[in-house]
Amino acid sequence: MQALTLKIPPLLLTVFFSLAMFVLWLCIPRLNFNLPFNYALALFFALTGLIFAALGVFAFANVKTTVNPLTPEATSCVVDSGIYRYSRNPMYLGFLFILMALACLLLNVAAFLLLPLFVMYMNRFQIKPEEQALTNKFQDGYVAYLAKVRRWL
Repeated sequence: MQALTLKIPPLLLTVFFSLAMFVLWLCIPRLNFNLPFNYALALFFALTGLIFAALGVFAFANVKTTVNPLTPEATSCVVDSGIYRYSRNPMYLGFLFILMALACLLLNVAAFLLLPLFVMYMNRFQIKPEEQALTNKFQDGYVAYLAKVRRWL
């Protein structure tokens, strides 16, 4: 399982999960259901996801640190301002919201069931290894940040 650690870019993983949701929607149509205002919900989640992800990228760009999720050791500083006061992973949270938007469009139970799998994968193979690398690099400063700000929201 270590082979997956910090190997798949989260954006690519989001595309993979999106495709999997679409395939499940096509292959298991009896799990489809109706929900009033699903387009409004999808729009809300999509816009929220784009905003969270963009704010995360802009915060990193402001301090000129890497946004490459595969090399957390290349980070030049702990970003703890802006959106990072509320979430340690706003870009990943943004991707989750975008997947929620797609699930709201597809309205298929199986598509919604993929959302917790996305979170579990991200926690195990992306976020925890990032946290370990940043703890090793920034030590007490990062540990204090971990205690102060939640992983997702």
